[in-house]
Amino acid sequence: MEKLKPVEAKDRIILALDFDTVEEVIKYVDLLKDYVGFFKVGLQLFTSCGFEAAEIIKARGAKVYFDGKFSDIPNTVAQSSINLMKKGIDFFNINAVGGSKMMTNVVSACNSYAKKNNLEQPVILAVTLLSSFGQKTLTNELGVEMNISNYVLKLAKNAKEAGVNGVVAPEADAAQIKKELGEDFIVVCPAVRPDWAIVNDQIRIVSPSDAIKSGADYIVIGRPVTHAQDPVVAVKLIISEIEEALK
Repeated sequence: MEKLKPVEAKDRIILALDFDTVEEVIKYVDLLKDYVGFFKVGLQLFTSCGFEAAEIIKARGAKVYFDGKFSDIPNTVAQSSINLMKKGIDFFNINAVGGSKMMTNVVSACNSYAKKNNLEQPVILAVTLLSSFGQKTLTNELGVEMNISNYVLKLAKNAKEAGVNGVVAPEADAAQIKKELGEDFIVVCPAVRPDWAIVNDQIRIVSPSDAIKSGADYIVIGRPVTHAQDPVVAVKLIISEIEEALK
């Protein structure tokens, strides 16, 4: 599947469009579509603009990563995933804690729909654990006694067994996921912040260089680029950092 393989350093960048307006989407897609691999449509943008945002991105020749973190009963998530396919979404994710049956149903439904309609299969990712979570939250609030890295790896294994293409996981766990589940199993690393950027509200953050060196295939980055005084300069700095890490 060609979509799985980033060719250039820029292809590894998923730019988060965490905005509320179509105008902002148009501005940043037009400005940065030649410098990133995907534009992320997350819950903030989707609840404000719906699929119009994704349609704008696609119309400009760019790729869409839909970050909806679906988690519901298997049939509901499977049908919702097919609806994403109908909208031409390139990458999307579901929530690994939704369970193996949910993930398996999604993969099966999407594969069947793609075959029936002669479409390329979408890339399906499973979100392991939110970047705002630490061990304390996992244990004290969710009641999970397992070490956080072991928990992430367990969810990743469940996802691969269900036929999912890869996971969204912290940089700290990328190397182990690659080692145990194979180089072809995609790892998307969220909460990426260059050393020169403000941390904001995420706990487990990492630099682009460290994420790539750890084995991440793609990195998700937003505010360090979109809030920069010159977004093009900012993203070029990140591309250079990725290129250096790949050496």
